[in-house]
Amino acid sequence: MAPAQGHFSDHSDGADGEGGAEGPPVPPAFRSAVDALRSARLRPELEVETTRPPQRLAPHAYALEAAVVDGEDDLADGRLVLLHDPAGHDAWKGAFRLVTLVRAELEPEMAADPLLPEVCWSWLTGALDARGLSYGEAGGTVTRAGSHYFGALSARRPATQIEIRASWTPREGRGGVPDAASHLMAWGDLLCQIAGLPPSDPTDAAVVTLPQRRGPQVS
Repeated sequence: MAPAQGHFSDHSDGADGEGGAEGPPVPPAFRSAVDALRSARLRPELEVETTRPPQRLAPHAYALEAAVVDGEDDLADGRLVLLHDPAGHDAWKGAFRLVTLVRAELEPEMAADPLLPEVCWSWLTGALDARGLSYGEAGGTVTRAGSHYFGALSARRPATQIEIRASWTPREGRGGVPDAASHLMAWGDLLCQIAGLPPSDPTDAAVVTLPQRRGPQVS
């Protein structure tokens, strides 16, 4: 394992939830959670950097994007957003929420598996459970989309992309702060698994992975 790669700088306008001249003051719990994200140790195949978070979802938000890189190829990519509402949120049943998008291109034999959506969802919950994380209100979608090429593009092979959109509420610990670093590491495990990489623990033979492949870029 290696420290999270990439550039973890703040946006100067405070859009990442760290507060700004006109923004609300940053709660200590949120600042601690963001500091934990920055200190997480991830697999060396992951390249991570901060990105502008979505607006109006919560009073405070921090976002990052990551790609699983093999040479010049991106095997999978995704985004993870940490949301915080100090007043709590009825739908979240907590003051924090993690929201993610993960996607990768599949090999044809895997794309045809009718159980693929269920398997991909189990990878998300399994990644969280494997790290002993407590969470609630998990929900999301798994989408499989295929592309066939015609005319001048007919030489291209058909392609299928899998996309996981999900969110969950991390349980808060001491001081109302969730274990954000461990949730990020679990998310990194999911990203590497959908990219087809073997598990970081080579003795874990129970984990099934997809074949390695080239994946799409997050736009």
